[in-house]
Amino acid sequence: MLFEFGIKDIIDIVLVALMLYYIYRLMKESRSLNVFIGIMIFVVLWLLVSQVLEMRLLGSIMDKLVSVGVIALIILFQEDIRKFLYNLGAHERMRTLTRFLGRGKKENSEELKQVIMPIVMACMNMSKRKVGALIVIERNMPLDDVVATGERIDANISQQLIENIFFKNSPLHDGAMIVSNKRIEAAGCILPVSHNLDIPKEMGLRHRAALGISQESDCVAIVVSEETGGITVAFKSELQIRLSGEKLESILTKEMM
Repeated sequence: MLFEFGIKDIIDIVLVALMLYYIYRLMKESRSLNVFIGIMIFVVLWLLVSQVLEMRLLGSIMDKLVSVGVIALIILFQEDIRKFLYNLGAHERMRTLTRFLGRGKKENSEELKQVIMPIVMACMNMSKRKVGALIVIERNMPLDDVVATGERIDANISQQLIENIFFKNSPLHDGAMIVSNKRIEAAGCILPVSHNLDIPKEMGLRHRAALGISQESDCVAIVVSEETGGITVAFKSELQIRLSGEKLESILTKEMM
């Protein structure tokens, strides 16, 4: 009987190819590419032994390894799986659906300005004086685990308070400040560091931490460089560098609406 190849088979192949490509990118970003290649080699050997050569004994052993291996992979790559599921839920169409269902209300522009402007003005002042800073603004995904690593503040957002937190002699200036629900939630927080090898060498630990938290959540992270005074924003796993005050305000307004 001839093999019938139809439109469903084409769609099936394309979807599998896209899935494998996405997994490849995910593994490459998490520096687990060799593990991914090893898994693919094992899968090919498993299919060859059990389906093509029909070796029953070796095939049954490999079947058992696959069933146990799936559980082992879930444990080993739980962070990557969590990131995949988050990215799926954070897709633009998914966010549109949640807004349609009433979960996301647009912020009042005047209220939003009262949150954004103290942050922008503080960043501009710290930039002029080359005071290092790392500010993380929570969006849809909660950052409770990050907040727990620092000191609770729970204060209104003000330019003076932000500058005092990142003053060089302040005990909290080395960590990240978390902004949540229009308030300064905590300071001195510890962030996950990105292992992306494409980050320019002149960028320090603050930039890597900002990129790291943007890879694990939908937050907006702002960095003021202690060496150059440059303002950088990390969002959606990307860095936007050498920003002016106007550009920073524009980005925050767009992403926090």
